[in-house]
Amino acid sequence: MMKAYEYHHIVSFQETNLVGNVYYANYVQWQGRCREMFLKDNAPDIITELCQGLALVTVRVSCEYLSELFAFDHVIIRMRLGEIKQNRITMLFEYWRVTDEGEELVAKGEQQTACMRREDSETRPTPIPAQLKLALENYHIPI
Repeated sequence: MMKAYEYHHIVSFQETNLVGNVYYANYVQWQGRCREMFLKDNAPDIITELCQGLALVTVRVSCEYLSELFAFDHVIIRMRLGEIKQNRITMLFEYWRVTDEGEELVAKGEQQTACMRREDSETRPTPIPAQLKLALENYHIPI
């Protein structure tokens, strides 16, 4: 299995709906959280660049739900690089429920971001910063 960046999460009541399962939009929110923690852990200089005009703009996101999650479930979100093309990065996500018996795949997702730079009142495509590209290559899986 290819190396993945892992973000561990415990589901809270706030993330569930009236039926008691996790509300679907939270899976996408967790993709964003995983991506942020990846930057903090693997490319911290990018955070400074984000304050200086760099923008990582989400242009596409998806999630396929295989099984339900509930309050207090322990979930590992595993993120891998799918593809880098020009200024775009495609990340692949797997959501694994951790139980006493092992792990169960409960969802799969994908997110594509574009590297952009804010200049004056416009946002323009910009190359992926070298530090980010290098950090991502450690988690590459061909799609």
